[in-house]
Amino acid sequence: MGNLESLNHIHKKTDSWCSVFVLDTWSLIDSEAEAMLQALHSRSTGWLLSHLEVLKDKWADNFMSKFYVGYGHKSIWDCGSITIFIEWVSMLWAKAIQDTRLYNGQEASTRYIDFSQQDIINPLWTKEWEDLLETQRAFYLELLEPLKKYIWSVYPIQSDQNQKIYDKTVEAKVFDICRWFLPAWCSTNLARHTTLRQVADRITQLRHHPLPEIQEIAKTLLEAVLEKYPNSFSEKTYEETEAYLESTKDSYYFHKNLQESVTLIANNLDDQKLESFKSILNARPNNKTELPTFVDSIGTLSFQYLLDFGSFRDIQRHRAPYQRMPLLTSDLWFHQRYLESLSDDIKEKAVPYLQSMKDRLSKLEADTYTKQYYTPMWFNMSCEIMWTLPSLIYLTELRSTTYVHSTLRQVAIRMWSYIQDLWIKMFLDTSSDEFDTRRWKQDIEVK
Repeated sequence: MGNLESLNHIHKKTDSWCSVFVLDTWSLIDSEAEAMLQALHSRSTGWLLSHLEVLKDKWADNFMSKFYVGYGHKSIWDCGSITIFIEWVSMLWAKAIQDTRLYNGQEASTRYIDFSQQDIINPLWTKEWEDLLETQRAFYLELLEPLKKYIWSVYPIQSDQNQKIYDKTVEAKVFDICRWFLPAWCSTNLARHTTLRQVADRITQLRHHPLPEIQEIAKTLLEAVLEKYPNSFSEKTYEETEAYLESTKDSYYFHKNLQESVTLIANNLDDQKLESFKSILNARPNNKTELPTFVDSIGTLSFQYLLDFGSFRDIQRHRAPYQRMPLLTSDLWFHQRYLESLSDDIKEKAVPYLQSMKDRLSKLEADTYTKQYYTPMWFNMSCEIMWTLPSLIYLTELRSTTYVHSTLRQVAIRMWSYIQDLWIKMFLDTSSDEFDTRRWKQDIEVK
């Protein structure tokens, strides 16, 4: 390993709060050079060693600047990867950059983080909105200790349970519940590892996002990757393309006055193919084995459903389905399921609090997009999703487990109910236990 102090990480900041890091590694063959070698290799039957000689002679920047476009550069872009860390951004930004089926990365988990000290993302910067945000943080802090005591009383430690694991499980459950009252202003950190091409494509889309914060960070992200790989990125734009993308931004969010928790809106399964693959579907073992990709050809199922923003953060992590990005509002009220996790005295505070948030949001002057920052994550959203059958089976099995957020678990089980009459072998967890110590084991600790 080389000297960490000698590495040239690219660090950019927006005019407000966000930091963007493009990671530099100690490899001599960087992403551009790696892409160049693969391009040369595809145009010759010679040995890789001969291409390494070309690399030594010309180096990647010369190759990229002169031959990239003529080759059909997007395919070369896919051959080089990049890791980007983005800090102090709102959860809305995190959802926007993750809004692609090609996202690979990680985001800070609200289940393991105490948000009492997290930065506030306040795009309007007025006293009125600042007061609202501090009211939300104060209510969150007020709940932490009473809720912990309540969880202790409802789920006392058992004789066969490890004290450390039990304590971490209680803490995770408390954070799980309390974060429902926090709005999307909460700052978060995320990382993305992807190809050079996907960075460029995503920046192009995010430049035309409805939220100014996201447009600003996209601009800063472009500056950072341009500095790191000037031959792979270009600020060249096309007026017609920019105008077209700008015209589509008001259709970005999906919002509908849904009444049902889960509704099947389209069944495009091929019955004949389904029957022909029944033996493959039903021979799958119960060890999280995924189905072969060719089973996707059976077709798709589409659903609309209600889900709170907190739990949506989990289902959006699934890369296989196509999902519309929902609009976070207080229109659809909150999920009653969460009230069951609260003691009577906390319930007496929670419902009036959420009603007051709804009333204050309706009176304050801001557009619908901006109000998302100030809307508690407890509120329901209109969601829409399209699955292939294998990806739906994967989701329902994974998200029906007891250590999943309870509202998302309900959605997963309800989706399964629409396909159970297909007589496909499934491995669902329908137990009622909502205190599962396995959730602690998903944490990351430095030993």
